[in-house]
Amino acid sequence: MRRRLIMGERIMYVDASTPLNCVFAITIRGSFTLERLRNALHKVQQKHPLLRASIKEDAAGVPYFVSSNKLSEIPVRIGERVSDDDWKAQSKAEWRKLFDGKSAPLARVVWLKDAEVSDLILVCPHCICDGTTFVALMSEILEVLDEPEKELSSYLPFNSMEGLLSQSFKVSKGKVLNAKFFSVVARLFFLFKSTKSKKPEGQNYFLHWRLDAEKTAALAIECKTAGVSVYSALCVILLKAFQSVKGSKARGKVICPVDVRRFISEIKGDTMFAFAPIAELSVDDKLAGFWEKAKKVKEDLNTKIAAMNVHELLIMSEYFHGSVKKMVKYLLTTEGSHDVTFSNMGRLGIPENYDSFEVEAIYSPSVGFPWRNPNTIVVSTFKGEMDFTFCSNDAFLPESEAIAIKNKALELLQQELMVSYA
Repeated sequence: MRRRLIMGERIMYVDASTPLNCVFAITIRGSFTLERLRNALHKVQQKHPLLRASIKEDAAGVPYFVSSNKLSEIPVRIGERVSDDDWKAQSKAEWRKLFDGKSAPLARVVWLKDAEVSDLILVCPHCICDGTTFVALMSEILEVLDEPEKELSSYLPFNSMEGLLSQSFKVSKGKVLNAKFFSVVARLFFLFKSTKSKKPEGQNYFLHWRLDAEKTAALAIECKTAGVSVYSALCVILLKAFQSVKGSKARGKVICPVDVRRFISEIKGDTMFAFAPIAELSVDDKLAGFWEKAKKVKEDLNTKIAAMNVHELLIMSEYFHGSVKKMVKYLLTTEGSHDVTFSNMGRLGIPENYDSFEVEAIYSPSVGFPWRNPNTIVVSTFKGEMDFTFCSNDAFLPESEAIAIKNKALELLQQELMVSYA
């Protein structure tokens, strides 16, 4: 494989000197050996083409995924597990480490262990993975860790976006001309768009909290009774919490990433992929009640998802590579028009119990975005409990304000949904 990064991957790559890593951590009770873990990682690496590739830039500075049979195996760094919170410090440390070794693959693992409990921390650059990818990789690692003889079926890489989508989507000449025209418009837009602000020079951080199974179930019941999704209710809660803490500086908008696999059959649930189309949502303050606002958010999201032509978006975006450096600079230096990117991974399809160990906890992925506006909240559900991470940078959003937003959101959950979250 020698493939130029597609547009979404290219943006998340940033550049060769800027780390943009995602981290996914779990806690396991039970024993296993380093040999078993290396065997599991080897089989996972052999399954996924992107884990057998590195990123190399050509003479013009354009990054490519390049397969190599000289890459090392996925490295494992072993440390002592002293407390239940050690995974947090390790996650933040992994955000800052580049994947720049000449023979290193685009994944690594940190194994924190004591006599009975282990934390496994999987780290990948964001340009090769999304939340669904993380769940697939961790599922496979655990399966083979438990059953060392288990084999995983590999798949072929794609060498271009047209090659991936050719079976299900054809591009007309008119659409290509439109894409070329708007690519020129984009270059002009970013040429004159102000990027005078500086990217945050502070420290990235994240908050972590969880709703227990009883409270998570109560929230789901309240939402079902009202005819809204849990996601739309949480969007309203989060935007109100930002408004309460930030006041006139709140933007009143949330960005919703959508799993690309719901649109494109060629990208399977266990295929590594990094692009996610997005919908921007806001709350209609003209509506009086909380549930009316949540219903409108749900309707708006469904309407925007239904209108997404993701096949066309992926193909057309490939004509915008001439603007990608300007786009990245724009993200690095401007605050955007939203309060937060809010991703809901839903119920994680990872079993709790295996023959040789038990998965005690799974923590929603975290990411150290270098953007000027890095505000990101990820929620997932495991063992019936909703788990939240809130990632940001203290130069853009002081951690004290993030804590206040989190606390206000929990307070609003209690007020609006009449569920106790004390």
